[in-house]
Amino acid sequence: MAKIKHHNFLNTVHEVFTDAKQAGVLHLYAGGKSFSGRTIEIGGRELYHFGTTGYLGLEQDSRLKEAAMNAIEKYGTQFPLSKSYISNPLYKELEDYIKEMYGQPIVITKNSTLGHLGVIPSAVDDNDVIILDHQVHWSVQNAAKMLKTRSVPIEMIRHNNLEMLEDKIKKYQHSKRHIWYMADGIYSMYGDYAPVTELMALSEKYPQLHFYFDDVHGMSWVGKNGTGYVLDQLGELPENVLLFGTLSKTFGASGAVLACSNPKLYDKIKTFGGPLTFSAQLEPASVAAAMASAQIHLSPEIYDLQHELRERIDYFNACLSATELPLIDQNESPVFYIGTGMPKTGYNFVNRLMQEGFYVNLGIFPAVPVKNTGVRITISRHNEKKEIKGLVEAMEHHFPLALEDTQTNAERVFHAFKMEPKTLRDPKVSSELTVEVIDTIDHVEKEAWNQSLGGQGVYDWEGLKFLEEVFQGNPRKEHNWSFRYVVIKDTDGIPILMTFVTLSIWKDDMLAQAQISAAIEEERKTDPYHLSSMVLSLGCLFTEGDHLYWNASHSLGKEARDKLLETLEKLEQRFGAKMTVLRDFGEHTVWNEALYGGGFLRVQMPNACYVVLNGVDSMEDYLQRLSSRNRRHFRKDVQPYLDRAKTIVLPKLSKSELEQVKSLFGEVQSRNLGLNTFSFPDSLFEKMNENHLWEFIVLCSLDKPEKIVGVMFCYTNLNQVFVPAFVGMDYDGLEEFAIYRQLLFRTIERAIGLGIPKIDFGLTAAFEKRKLGATVEKKYAYLQTNDNFILELLGIMEGQH
Repeated sequence: MAKIKHHNFLNTVHEVFTDAKQAGVLHLYAGGKSFSGRTIEIGGRELYHFGTTGYLGLEQDSRLKEAAMNAIEKYGTQFPLSKSYISNPLYKELEDYIKEMYGQPIVITKNSTLGHLGVIPSAVDDNDVIILDHQVHWSVQNAAKMLKTRSVPIEMIRHNNLEMLEDKIKKYQHSKRHIWYMADGIYSMYGDYAPVTELMALSEKYPQLHFYFDDVHGMSWVGKNGTGYVLDQLGELPENVLLFGTLSKTFGASGAVLACSNPKLYDKIKTFGGPLTFSAQLEPASVAAAMASAQIHLSPEIYDLQHELRERIDYFNACLSATELPLIDQNESPVFYIGTGMPKTGYNFVNRLMQEGFYVNLGIFPAVPVKNTGVRITISRHNEKKEIKGLVEAMEHHFPLALEDTQTNAERVFHAFKMEPKTLRDPKVSSELTVEVIDTIDHVEKEAWNQSLGGQGVYDWEGLKFLEEVFQGNPRKEHNWSFRYVVIKDTDGIPILMTFVTLSIWKDDMLAQAQISAAIEEERKTDPYHLSSMVLSLGCLFTEGDHLYWNASHSLGKEARDKLLETLEKLEQRFGAKMTVLRDFGEHTVWNEALYGGGFLRVQMPNACYVVLNGVDSMEDYLQRLSSRNRRHFRKDVQPYLDRAKTIVLPKLSKSELEQVKSLFGEVQSRNLGLNTFSFPDSLFEKMNENHLWEFIVLCSLDKPEKIVGVMFCYTNLNQVFVPAFVGMDYDGLEEFAIYRQLLFRTIERAIGLGIPKIDFGLTAAFEKRKLGATVEKKYAYLQTNDNFILELLGIMEGQH
């Protein structure tokens, strides 16, 4: 497999959001002339609102509204000055109220995102380290990344994994001044908590451990004076904790607040905090509304409001407990998450609930892993118990129907969230398809396989027989691959779909930037399998091309496609794979919608290259068919080097020649950190040497004929396609001999000589191949991961090395 292009994360997110938008569940517009909080108008229909983050309903409180209107009348719509110079007349009073709430010095910011951008670079010194919970809010992660420019190390741990956190602390305890762990108090998707008590116990063991909590979703509905979940757990704010709360969401106004009990650190942040210094300040209306809300928070009324919300939360939990719905985390927060697994099931479920008169949020990538799509439901004081009960009844009715509509079942949903399956009505299962999963090519009918998938890559029947022999029975686990052949037939026994997959260990950074892989390779010197995972892949790391035969015109074609995805999911479960990769699709594949809906993300690969030689009689004929520009390239950059080395085509190598080409291949692989894979077993080259379908195009030095400077490892597939699968080069002679260009030229020459009509040039070095007449096509892979941890970890590492 050739070097993968580093996909643009934002492009991937854009495609996912576009898919959800087209399904009618994202980027909606509310309608109506007014808004009560209890209902919301969408598409001309009034829906009960179960998607708000204003859990106490204070945004509709008349006292906050009146305060905001009075402030506009007195002070205008904004106060256009930096707070560094002068604050609007209401700011001091608001700060006093919020300080009284927390009992600590505070800093008010325009919003939490700008607050993090201002506070984190001020609070964290160059001699510190940051450890992120991988589910901490994007705004915290984004602000932390700013410190890469100051060479502050940034690490990441799996969500709430205290054992992993302690390992990171031990790594830095003797080299760093402060170790900052950054987490949410309440996580916005599943509504689960940070283990605050356990974390504080850890800080007693490691005094340099400091905490940065974003508790905007824990604000107001819990705690003394509504100061949130984290402070409720702490009791008092220690000096090693920075705590972010919000003046928006449940607080009902706008802005965010930082509480800090360390006087020196507070002064440092307050004096100069980037956006805190240069950004616009809160509008007078927002300040006044926040003051009115703060007065409520400082009164006994806040506890009455919290109690009213608690009753509704408890009631919703009680209603849910009587169902078999997959509630992902049962707790006492106002945030609930019902898993749907695949995005298309989530789209269907949300649309069904809206048709029943209930608005809920869709939880989707990147907020959650794609295959952990679900419905996020928030409970507020606006919701009445009869509406809560109605929502649960609607979900209980429509959930199995959504599963049925999207050809999935409850077991798949529960497995996606690592939960014990519950009994739910499963969708109807078609009996018109037969699915065979075969564990060796020996048990696959040779003619049928070659008719469907032969003539491309190294995966005709003989090629797969060769690969099975190479990648089994080796001493190292990365050299042993499990092959499975999937054949889906109709009732007449005619194949509708055929493919093969492999299970093998991949480096998690295989698709990462080269400098990231270089840093991770340092760790692998002591731990060879650091950051590596078992992957289920269409095709294998040895093959390129269209690994899938599919009769799209068959009446059961779409059902066969869905059955393949379900079969791959079962194989992933059985083998314990962490990721499934479907490879080598074209840009406009008809599979795109089904794969996105099934929980796959699309990433662009390098362009595929091939040469069609039909009707070409000789190399001279081929060169004449090139464009004038490409002929000039040949005359300037290839032809002058052809006499500098001797070209030999060898069906078999001597022992010394075999050792040389192994070494040359190793040189290429070791330099290709952009596609960072494990090595191939030594037996690969011995078995190539023994197999009549493989041959070696060898370049030798004229001065030292016994010295090989370049080699192309070539496979002939059914005399239909010539496959230069791998290259080996002596990098010391790269420019002297123009080794790569010579090998490309000699490969074309050899294929013409053999009378083979096509060369499968693979995915690498498209620019060089195009100049010698190759046709170039865009190719894509689709990835499905169990969680986002590796994606986010590699994202954090970008720019650090």
